[in-house]
Order: sequence, then C-alpha cells, then structure tokens
Amino acid sequence: MGKPIIDESVCTGCEICVDECPNNCLELVDDVATLVRPDDCDECGICVESCPSEAITLEEE
Repeated sequence: MGKPIIDESVCTGCEICVDECPNNCLELVDDVATLVRPDDCDECGICVESCPSEAITLEEE
C-alpha cells in the first residue's frame, strides 16, 4: 500500500475520512482533507474506503 493522496478537486470536505482515521493523521485544511501527520499513517486504507467522493487513493510504492 502507500500513504493517502487526496485529490483536492474532488474532496468535498465532508470530514468522514478525518473521523475514520484510526491514527488521526488527517485534518481539514481550507475545507480539504489533508494528510497532516504522514509519519503516523500506517497505510491501512480506511480513509480510502470511507471517502464517499472517492477523492483518496493510496500512493503506489
């Protein structure tokens, strides 16, 4: 897997991914989900699965 990549043009700022992230790695910045603590991300993919607008993908390694 890899770290989440958020497509800012697709993100609606619903904050679901922020709430679902078990490691609190995401926050809304200017109404867009942002990976603010990448070192804490365990690449679980919960943010990808929870995003209703499909704005999040995991970077390929």
